[in-house]
Amino acid sequence: MEFRTIDVEKDRETIIAFRKDSYVVSFGSEEGFGDEDDYVRRIADRVRRFPEGLVLIEEEGQPIGQLELQIVLHEGSYIGYANLFYLIPSYRGKGYGRQLVAYAEGFFEKYAVKSYHLRVAPTNLPALHFYEKSGFRLLEKEEDHPNAVWRMVKDL
Repeated sequence: MEFRTIDVEKDRETIIAFRKDSYVVSFGSEEGFGDEDDYVRRIADRVRRFPEGLVLIEEEGQPIGQLELQIVLHEGSYIGYANLFYLIPSYRGKGYGRQLVAYAEGFFEKYAVKSYHLRVAPTNLPALHFYEKSGFRLLEKEEDHPNAVWRMVKDL
């Protein structure tokens, strides 16, 4: 399993497809995805700021997943934030997610943040159980989010 920085030009179709699939898994459709060009611009900006945090995961040269990690200001403190933990369906539930979490935590530790957050759809039970097993806890239910989600936190 290899992690490499996203090249938005080369990887455009892959990152869009992976992100859209994450919407389908989380919310039942890709409706909330928004504009593809806007998404790619956001990823390009984040790659410039956090190249090791915006990565494709490959197995034998084939993309099997994606991580989107960054450092953000939240309630007066800098925290790590995982915008996306993604594996293609054939790699889910087989232990690969633990390697993504380990990579993410190594990334966040370089920035000396004390915790990191992510959001998960409460209806995405496999992801919710995975995050709980990985040490995340519920921080708050964000009912005002465009899609009702739970914000989870893990202390480092």
